[in-house]
This record gives sequence, structure tokens and C-alpha cells, in this order.
Amino acid sequence: MVGAFPRPFLVPKFFARLAGLHLNRCWRSVGRFPRFLAHPPLSNGFHTMLDRLRVSSQRFQVTAWGVLGYNVLVILWGAVVRATGSGAGCGDHWPLCNGEVVPRAASIATLVEFAHRATSGIALIAVVILALLAFASYEKGNVVRKLATISVVFVTLEAIIGAGLVLFQLVAQDKSVVRGISMALHLVNTFLLLGALTLTAWCARRPFPSLTARPILLALTSIGFILLGFVGMTGAIAALGDTLFPVQPYRVGEQPEVVVEEIKHLFLRLRIWHPVVAIISAVFWGALSAVASMRSESDNVRTASLVVFVATVVQVGIGVLNVALRAPVWLQIIHLGIADVIFVAAVVFSAELLRAGFAPVRASHAITG
Repeated sequence: MVGAFPRPFLVPKFFARLAGLHLNRCWRSVGRFPRFLAHPPLSNGFHTMLDRLRVSSQRFQVTAWGVLGYNVLVILWGAVVRATGSGAGCGDHWPLCNGEVVPRAASIATLVEFAHRATSGIALIAVVILALLAFASYEKGNVVRKLATISVVFVTLEAIIGAGLVLFQLVAQDKSVVRGISMALHLVNTFLLLGALTLTAWCARRPFPSLTARPILLALTSIGFILLGFVGMTGAIAALGDTLFPVQPYRVGEQPEVVVEEIKHLFLRLRIWHPVVAIISAVFWGALSAVASMRSESDNVRTASLVVFVATVVQVGIGVLNVALRAPVWLQIIHLGIADVIFVAAVVFSAELLRAGFAPVRASHAITG
């Protein structure tokens, strides 16, 4: 009999009656269970939603660049929070602000911090929506899906780190080493988020470059990104030092007030390393972009290398001006903004370079007498 309970697993009638079970009917239900797993109602609804979200690769790419740009703006506003000492504007409450969903009769610091939290929440939602669009618009196994998922991971880590800074009160005038380490890790995670979003947009209409075809170029670009990471970490600590120990302007001939405790602080002693690492990184990326512009036959490589070279030169000038003007808030924001542009441009430049490579060196004709 089809659907009957298997003979090796027959249960005595006494136990069957005792339990009130209709074993044959249950076995037929179990036979239908794998089909339920293959097409459960929730799965059907999810796939229907993805079908409705499907967009063309061009629209997805435009959306991805837009999400990237918005995240850069959120990052810059976060720098405003740090530079103005507004990190404690909502107290030690998170995700609430001073125990309220929307703060009332708020101070300037509270408004600055609350605006950053609100825009950060929108950024998280935007990245999640981008990931849904990636799953709806690209086939299983496509690299765009993976990169969008990685972006969700990094933007979630951004939120966790931000919440940790508030809950552990590593904000405002806190001078602990833990805060310095947290800010450095925060900046590195920010770079990783920007890199993942950049590659998501870049790969929307082109394949991911091979990481094994050009090992020398891969090694060079990897060294460059390591340098950018150190520039970012030392820059985060230097900016924190500028916020906690601002240099007061003084007239020529006057002696600035010097506090021995401040001079000995770790943040100020580490500040010298930021321009050193930044100059090394600038020379490296400037040389690599210049060589790539001359050796590559790809117009995309040349364009990206030009952006990297120009942005690097401008950033060096902004850095010198930042030191000369004693790091005003508005100049710190510009400095960070150009740093984000350099990192995004470096990601695009590296991807294009790994895809196109250098043109083969042509042998010169021998001169015969």
C-alpha cells in the first residue's frame, strides 16, 4: 500500500492506541514535509519580494554609488560630532537620546549627536536595502551579492562601535587610551565599509578582477592600502589629540601656555607619526599612479590614477595648512573628506589596474652601423 508506515518501524497496536496516533496518516504527512521545506510560504513571500525589487545593473550601480556618497556624508558628520565634543550630547543612553526617542528642549550638542544617530540609522537601512537589491538583481554566487553582504557586516560594526563609544562613555573629554584605540579601529572599519561599497558599485557592471593573474600589482596595491590604513589610524589619533588638547592661538613674541601633563600624553606623542606615515603613503601612491598612467593602455586606469594623484597632492597641502592653522574644525572635516575620496579612488584605481594591467614593454630596435 502506497504511503503505509514502513514495516521495519511497525509499532505495536497497543502503543498506537495508547498514544491515539494514526501512524499511516502521519507517515504520509512526513512524506509531504520535504516539499514544504523546498517551497515554504515564507520563502515564497521572500522570493516574491525580491522579484519586485529586481532592477537593471545600471540602476543598481547608480544606487550603489548614491549609498556610498551618503555614507561619506554620515562619516563627515561623525567627525563634526568628535571635533565639537558633542559625543556626550545624548548622555550614556543608546539607542535613545537622554532617555527619549526624540529629544526635547535639546542643546546644540544634543542636536548634533542626535542628527548623527539618525543619519547613521538611515545609512544602515540604505545598505541593507542595497543588499536586498543585489540579491534580487544578481544570480546566486555573483560577487555583487557577496560584496553587498560584506557591506552590511561593516555598517553593522560601525553601529556597534559607535554604540560602544557612547555606552562606555568614550566621548567628549575622555582621554583614555581605550578611546584612542577605539577611534583608530573605528576609522579602519570605516575604510573597509567604503571599500566594500565601492567594489559593490564597481562590480555592478563588470567582473571582479582576478587576484592571481597579476601578483606583483596585487602586492603593490596591498602595500598601498596597508599604508592608507596606518595613515587613517594615526590620523584618527592626531585628530582626537587636536580635540582634547587644542592649541590656543598666540601672538608673535608671546609664549604659549604649556601644560606638562598634556605634552606627555600619548595622543600628543603619537601625533608626529601621522605626517610621517602620510608622506610615505603619498609618495607611494603618487609614484604608483604616475607609473600606471604612463604604462597602462586603459583609459579607466589613467582616469583613476589622475584622480588619486591629484587628490593626494591636494591632501598633502591641506595637511600642511591644517598644522599651520592649528586644526580648525572646518579644515579637519575637509581633511577627512579628501581622505575618503583618496581611499575610494584608490579602490577603483586598484580594481581597474588589476583588470587591465600594464602594457607590455616594447623592445627597442637595435642600431646597427
